Amino acid sequence: MAEEELSVSRRRFLGRISLALSGLAAAVVSVPIVAYLLSPLLQPPPEEWRDLGLVDNFKIGETVEVAFDEPSSLPWAGQTSRTAVWLRRTGETDFTAYGLNCTHLGCPVNWREGAELFLCPCHGGVYYADGSVAGGPPPRPLVRYSVRIGDSHRVQVLTRPLQQTIAQG
Repeated sequence: MAEEELSVSRRRFLGRISLALSGLAAAVVSVPIVAYLLSPLLQPPPEEWRDLGLVDNFKIGETVEVAFDEPSSLPWAGQTSRTAVWLRRTGETDFTAYGLNCTHLGCPVNWREGAELFLCPCHGGVYYADGSVAGGPPPRPLVRYSVRIGDSHRVQVLTRPLQQTIAQG
């Protein structure tokens, strides 16, 4: 009977050790995963002014696509760290910048010069030249970015992480 009791307690001991080690291994594996998922909330990427080019490079009344590096990109992002805005020059020092993506499902919109419209090829979204919705499924106007004329007479756009862009759009 004593040997049987000893065997049961040994089995119980080994079972508890096994559970404890499994729990420890799960905790060690889950800490980096949880840190990765929470890092954007704890340390959001900063807003940055990005240079788009000289003021003289843009003609009044013209809307052009201008590419720049995403401020929150990761070192290994490569080509995906490139993004763009639609930049419209409305006066000598007046510019408007619109997000490249449709507010419906995020498809890239195209500018049609002759029609003075932004068109989404995916689901038929249409926007006027001022970014407001003209037709189709988009629920909101195109996202607008702050624009300024910076040092050396250069156009700059205030970029922000994608999550904030969608929420503020």
